[in-house]
Amino acid sequence: MLAAGCHRDKKTEETEVLPVERMYEVGKEALSNGNNTKAIKYYQRLIARFPFGPYTEQASMELAFAQYKDSKNEDAYSTINRFIKTYPTQKHVDYAYYLRGVINFDRDRTFLDRYANQDMTKRDQGNTLQSFEDFSELVSKFPNSRYTDDARQRMIYLRDNLARAQINVALFYLKRGAYVAAINRGKDILERYERTPEAGDALAVMTLSYRALGQEKLASDAERVLKLNYPEHAYFQGHWPNYGHWWNRMIPFRS
Repeated sequence: MLAAGCHRDKKTEETEVLPVERMYEVGKEALSNGNNTKAIKYYQRLIARFPFGPYTEQASMELAFAQYKDSKNEDAYSTINRFIKTYPTQKHVDYAYYLRGVINFDRDRTFLDRYANQDMTKRDQGNTLQSFEDFSELVSKFPNSRYTDDARQRMIYLRDNLARAQINVALFYLKRGAYVAAINRGKDILERYERTPEAGDALAVMTLSYRALGQEKLASDAERVLKLNYPEHAYFQGHWPNYGHWWNRMIPFRS
């Protein structure tokens, strides 16, 4: 037991005596081998002992990645934000913007979300919106970055999710008879997500809501636009919206 204790003390002291180059090498090797906990430990101690210099810059970015891989998303997001503010002109800062978006992109994607067929659009969309904004900032500031194409693809996916989440809320209003609110939500979808599949659902919601309010002309106008752009929409088969089990699984929305 005494020998084991001395061994632990020796390993702990190593982070206090190694030079910065070796500290970085140990952390990098641990990260490459998937030992995220060890990588985090060495990177954090390197940054604390050597607050300036190229090794510290690189360790700060890799610390955020190690925290992300270790499912410490809050820590990772805080670390990468601090990196961006501290090193705005660092040569790899475009990757920092990209990693920030990825952290939020995956923040809610737990094991159960992946394998229990849960619809992410029925959950709070704060992280989805933040991820979209993070990627948008990358695309705007670094249009020629090697990470920009992937960011754009992720933005398309996120945009579709945001539109679907808005439809969920519009259907909630429609179900409750809050027709004016449902119409406003439908208009918002058409303005912000006009090129998504949910634009057809928005027109259907508006058609039903206007008709329920006795606004026949407005209902006919919305239905005409729906027919012109989405002639195969389920609304025209007479079985839309079909709440079914969807309604029972829906979580309370947040406006």
